[in-house]
Amino acid sequence: MSADLQVRNLFGNLPELVTPRLVLRKLTMEDAEDGFAYAREPEVVRYMTWEVHRTIEDTRKYLRDTLERYAAQQPASWAIVLKESGRMIGNGGFPRWAPEHARGELGYVLARRCWGRGLATEAAQAMLACGFRQMNFHRIYANCDPCNVASRRVLEKLGMKFEGIARQDTLARGQFHDSCMYAILREEFEAQAGVK
Repeated sequence: MSADLQVRNLFGNLPELVTPRLVLRKLTMEDAEDGFAYAREPEVVRYMTWEVHRTIEDTRKYLRDTLERYAAQQPASWAIVLKESGRMIGNGGFPRWAPEHARGELGYVLARRCWGRGLATEAAQAMLACGFRQMNFHRIYANCDPCNVASRRVLEKLGMKFEGIARQDTLARGQFHDSCMYAILREEFEAQAGVK
């Protein structure tokens, strides 16, 4: 099976990932209220490329688009669900991928009430494992705004290496922003997984 087909099959049949505190699963239309609860928070959206959701219909549109992406075997997010409550508290995945180069871009967002508890790191660790072991990526990278100190900490906890700053790399809300570039290679991920 070609790398492209392997990754497409995975996006079309996104596997459920389970961690000690979280379940990562496909998004559904039933996630609209939980999704709107965090997507409408300006602090959550502050460093994202997308706009704050002003109404629940904005969230429903995002969910419909995501379901279409699953059906078309295109990159689409996992819902990040807190086991103890069963509520969705964020989402994440690989919004961009290049199977011909065996690489993907990691992205995630988490409700503000869940910040500072290590949940973003826990979810991202599961996504990295899936990316390397099931999607057969050789390299996974992530970009974040240099001012997004919390996200930079998450990427460093994951063992991702800082590779530099891409100047005015991202256009968001009518302004260009710099991006901090981080990445981890499969052998680095497996080496640190072997240590744990």
